[in-house]
Amino acid sequence: MMKHVDPNFVKNADKEFPLREEMRPRTVETPDGQTIEIDPLNDYFCDAAPKVHRKSYSKIVEAFYNWARAESLWVLGFGTGCGAIEMRPLMTPRFDAYRYGIQWRPTPRQANLLIVSGYLSVKTLKRVIRSYEQMQSPKYVMGLGSCTINGGMYWDSYNTIKRLDDYLPVDVYITGCMPRPEALLSGFDTLKQIIKAGKGEGANIYAENFAQYKANQKAVIKDWDMPDYSW
Repeated sequence: MMKHVDPNFVKNADKEFPLREEMRPRTVETPDGQTIEIDPLNDYFCDAAPKVHRKSYSKIVEAFYNWARAESLWVLGFGTGCGAIEMRPLMTPRFDAYRYGIQWRPTPRQANLLIVSGYLSVKTLKRVIRSYEQMQSPKYVMGLGSCTINGGMYWDSYNTIKRLDDYLPVDVYITGCMPRPEALLSGFDTLKQIIKAGKGEGANIYAENFAQYKANQKAVIKDWDMPDYSW
């Protein structure tokens, strides 16, 4: 006899827990009067794993592409605490990050650089992962402040992530609690050098070690109620 599977529950690590309301299958009526079934897990996400993108151009062309990528950083700022405050001055005339080809964007689809600034709780980690996976490749990650490196002042907290690079590939860490805007500009310069040298391979590293990263993520996120790769 087949076991009945309740669509309102999801199974993870041999445990079942209820899906969030917005993730449950439902029936809706379209503006033209049609009735359709929506299953958010299947309709809003893709369950295909990330792929490694190999370089297929000559060194000259790839070098030009890397130069263009380095000089056009579109930032998705994931501010969780005091780190977010330090990013604001960069947009003002005093520091003027825009002159370095750095632009802040509101959504993951428009960004190629994820900056995680401040402490990161287990609950927030799930949103950071989803934001990162929705960004298009090539993409980069910057850890801002001591909290993303070793937990900072929350190093002994039961629900605070200690090392961001256990869960996402980090290209550059900026130390400090919190680092000043000048330190962020220095971090951007370091990231640009990495990209121009053709070493900004975080997206490929994530794809190559996807099983390992996903195991680390699920080890701390107990209520995993989204596809493994939610892009």
